[in-house]
Amino acid sequence: MKRDRFDIANKLQGESLVRKGLLERYEGRTQIRLMPELNVIKIGGHGIIDYGKDILVPLLEEIGELSLQNQILVVTGGGVRVRHILDVGLDLGMPTGILAELAGKVSEQNAIMVATLLSQWHGTRIHTGDILDLPMLLSLGVLPVTHGTPPYGLYEQPPEIGSIPPNRTDTGAFLAAEVLGAKNLILVKNVDGLYTDNPFLNKGAELIHDIPASELLAMNLEDMVLERRVVELLRYARNIHEVKIVNGHKPGSIRKVLAGENPGTVIRAR
Repeated sequence: MKRDRFDIANKLQGESLVRKGLLERYEGRTQIRLMPELNVIKIGGHGIIDYGKDILVPLLEEIGELSLQNQILVVTGGGVRVRHILDVGLDLGMPTGILAELAGKVSEQNAIMVATLLSQWHGTRIHTGDILDLPMLLSLGVLPVTHGTPPYGLYEQPPEIGSIPPNRTDTGAFLAAEVLGAKNLILVKNVDGLYTDNPFLNKGAELIHDIPASELLAMNLEDMVLERRVVELLRYARNIHEVKIVNGHKPGSIRKVLAGENPGTVIRAR
């Protein structure tokens, strides 16, 4: 016996939410930009935090001073301890979702340390669920610091190759910047930008100053300074149309980006 569906009248009534024609109907609609003046600055764990105070403290002093005149959200990466736990987990055959759970805890620890070091500028560690409180927190003079691990955890997507979680802290920073409608997404690394190969292993690697996401993906590079998933997502972003990469070992790099300069690499959506 056929039964009627209990439903509520609306424009999506009876839709599967996967029909192409339906999806195209909502293409191009303007989305609210919650914080159009926000600068999301992601500090790499492997490239910055693991180097200790000689590198990290001057960088945080620069960010702290810039926060007096600019809206800033600091996002932390994991680093060497992520590599260690992934090494152990991979050796034990852990599923990708378990690896994501294990690795995610490290960037949270780094967020606590970075927020503490930024206490002079009202650095405050916030959680993923506090993102929508940012307009209020910034109006109170807080310099928010959060971990970059996206909240997939056990529900992490399977990677195309291998078992290492594809959505890590670069991706988390990108997703936070996108949902907030941020002005800038800046990835702070230990190299001058994106190279054609790992510059520490290949001295002939060339620095790429400016490149569209589709062209970068087509190059199919062996190694990149940022997560490939960020470049993939950039093509479909509604608010973030550029990802900027700078060298955090060189003082003033972030200041130059906020002044409209390109001291490293810009990856563009198109």
